[in-house]
Amino acid sequence: MRVLILEDEALSAKRASQLLQEFDPTIEVADILESIEEGVSWLSKNPEPDLLLLDIHLSDGLCFRIFERITVNSPVIFTTAYDQYALQAFKVNSIDYLLKPLDKTELQNALIKYRNLNAARGGISLADIRKIEENMLSFSKKYKHRFLVKYADTILYKNIEEVAYFYADDKVVFLVTLEGRKYLIDYNLESLEELLDPHLFFRINRKIIARIQSIQKVKTLLSSRLQVFLKPAFEQNTFVSRERSPDFKIWLDN
Repeated sequence: MRVLILEDEALSAKRASQLLQEFDPTIEVADILESIEEGVSWLSKNPEPDLLLLDIHLSDGLCFRIFERITVNSPVIFTTAYDQYALQAFKVNSIDYLLKPLDKTELQNALIKYRNLNAARGGISLADIRKIEENMLSFSKKYKHRFLVKYADTILYKNIEEVAYFYADDKVVFLVTLEGRKYLIDYNLESLEELLDPHLFFRINRKIIARIQSIQKVKTLLSSRLQVFLKPAFEQNTFVSRERSPDFKIWLDN
């Protein structure tokens, strides 16, 4: 098996090459390249390798540009320095994504998976690439880290780490801290959904967006709805609708 490595960090490239040899001494590292330009040039002039081990961030940009310039039929294993949340979102059509620094066992499992799937699948498509980029953008989006709040005639700010949940009372929205203090803010819940990190916050119902740290207990009801107990306690019983319950449980499990 011939493997082409695209990696702009010398130590990472060396480790990848060593791990490949440890997994199977018959593996041939066709070349080690550092940039998009080198990758495009090499793939244009040489027979395609059996596998690409490709770092997402290369010295001259994101590796996805390679696939826009030339057709690549080789299967791909991506490596990335993104966190675990992003890593989970990158799963597309049985392609593997490994977190750097490379772990020996994870790389070996990816190579075994490649061998098992190689006969059944081709290379990565532009549709796959577009999906990966969309996921990357969603995880690199800048979410709000603090909010201005009103307290009597004073304007304060609260860091996102202090927030337990937001709730709407008619057309007025309040921020509630983990300490149980309540502040008026100039946002509606719809705009807050766009501003808050979806890994930390979930819109439970029409009235409440809760932070994961505020979820004290969840009770399953006979109607398939979920009752959520918040900390600090909310003034009314809080329920997740039957339709939103599956998404809520997935969010909790993340």
